[in-house]
Amino acid sequence: MRRSTRPARALGVLGLLGALLLTGGSPAASAKPPPRDTAGPGTNHAIDDPFTSERTSWWRQDRFGMFIHFGAYSNLEGEYTRPDGTVCRNAEWIKRECAIPTAEYEKQAATFNPADFDAEAVVKAAKDAGQRYIVITSKHHDGYAMWPTKQNSWNLRDHSSFDPRRDLLAELKKAADAAGIKLGFYYSIWDWHDPDFADPATFPRYKKRMYAQLKELVDGYDPALLWFDGEWDADNPTNTWSRRDGADLQAYLHDLDPGLIVNNRVGKREVVDGDFGTPEQEIPDEPVAGQLWESCMTLNDHWGFAKYDTHWKSSTTVVRNLLDVASRGGNYLLNVGPDRRGRIPQPSVDRLREAGRWLGAHGQGGAVYGAGHTGLVADPSWGAVSRRGDTLYASVTSWPAAGSALHLTAKEAFKVTSARVLGSSQGVRVTPSGDGFDLTPSGAATGPVASVIRLTIEPPAASPPGTGTGLTARSWANDSFNGPPAVTTVDPTVNKSYRFDGSPDPRIPSDHFSTRWTGSIQPRTGGTYTFTTVSDDTVRLWIDGEPVIDSSTPHGPKADQGTVTLTAGHRHSIRIDYTEGTGEAHMKLLWAGPDQSLQVVPRSRLYAD
Repeated sequence: MRRSTRPARALGVLGLLGALLLTGGSPAASAKPPPRDTAGPGTNHAIDDPFTSERTSWWRQDRFGMFIHFGAYSNLEGEYTRPDGTVCRNAEWIKRECAIPTAEYEKQAATFNPADFDAEAVVKAAKDAGQRYIVITSKHHDGYAMWPTKQNSWNLRDHSSFDPRRDLLAELKKAADAAGIKLGFYYSIWDWHDPDFADPATFPRYKKRMYAQLKELVDGYDPALLWFDGEWDADNPTNTWSRRDGADLQAYLHDLDPGLIVNNRVGKREVVDGDFGTPEQEIPDEPVAGQLWESCMTLNDHWGFAKYDTHWKSSTTVVRNLLDVASRGGNYLLNVGPDRRGRIPQPSVDRLREAGRWLGAHGQGGAVYGAGHTGLVADPSWGAVSRRGDTLYASVTSWPAAGSALHLTAKEAFKVTSARVLGSSQGVRVTPSGDGFDLTPSGAATGPVASVIRLTIEPPAASPPGTGTGLTARSWANDSFNGPPAVTTVDPTVNKSYRFDGSPDPRIPSDHFSTRWTGSIQPRTGGTYTFTTVSDDTVRLWIDGEPVIDSSTPHGPKADQGTVTLTAGHRHSIRIDYTEGTGEAHMKLLWAGPDQSLQVVPRSRLYAD
């Protein structure tokens, strides 16, 4: 992982074609990325809508995962003694932050022997915690591979004291599969060890090996997810990873395995990169605009093992963080760092087990698994509220005094048909009050972590399913809508990711074009809707002739939002004007409403004119 101080980001300068020309050749067939220069106009890299696709369904349902930072740095257990006798402390960044000479770092790595790594024990710790997927570091910034890669000898099999007959990742994969837990791999783009990484003239050779390593991981271990890091601009060594590099890699990985889930650090952490965003050591105050998201956090103060770090989060903090994350539609990836022998510290195991006990008791896990942002109520000061179907889970961390009420502010009209406290026989009186409801429990809290009130609701009335087929799309071979359109089609959805090599049609160049979508949009339920556009370069949105989003100043990838009141079953006119100048081309239209979680507006709700 990266430190809290983040270097500024800038665009890289070397695309894949130039890279291959510099080396005078091409990667081996097994690792060759797609020929981006020949893909041509018309290529749309938006393979689906991650908010609704079957590909991401398990990830959206599971909500809680285990992160594992484990590598050659773990052998030092957080401390390096310099030649002058002074001690420098760090964990996974210890090689760089303590300025350990490469030869000396290699020497200590040769003694690394995680013989006590027990894949079944690791999986059990995750299972006991209620974590449903695991992401382990396959290669961190020090470049050390934790599997027997064929691309170099800087790996656990060839440069350690570990039993060369063992494959740590294969053992974990087998144990995870047996327990029904998904397995994913962290992979650092930034590499402090590979001599070809820092020089733009030799970087293509590094990228060739990186592609080959990733193919080894995908083909050999069938991961459900790849979690990238180290994409930012940096020095020592210089990191020239560009947005074009990220686009190439993302397309290559989806070609290898269309079912892969990939995080946004495959690119530059933009809203258009990968399938989900990655806030680090923080929980957003509200759902993230335009992208799925996952908050990654440490259980103490380090990602890797540091023997002196005993600043552990309590199980109460873990559960409450998870409840906040789920109520805002996110995932929670909580890290553990095994010691030099491969053992997860017992304080980590204990806290995880305690969190799992809470999730497993009285059906309280219903507030997390498969649940998400409500769209119906405001985030309360006394806890968190998540939703699964017609059920709200009010997780109360500040229980009211006897006879006092918890106020639930309603953003839209709905009815509460029943309420009960999970794990208790006490009743809950629900009374309409002001802008929402007062919930008055008749007894005490069920425990110190959080007490969950399960509310069965009757959501706003919905109109019948839509029968739309999409919007009329007119595209011009210029970015000013001049003259007659070059092509007119019906687009089922507005979900375009042309990246660097595409356009609406082979007759339209990949730079300097424009598209106007028109027709009508029909919501199932009435109320206030938030529309989100994800675009690069400009976008304007009108509903019923009124401007909702005006982002007409050219910009890089970003999300814009606007709100409008819609009537259930009514077809509201819609117009979207989009222009592409140079570089990437993205345009997505999403919505969220009273009974609608954030998603790309589906074709059944869009009608061509």
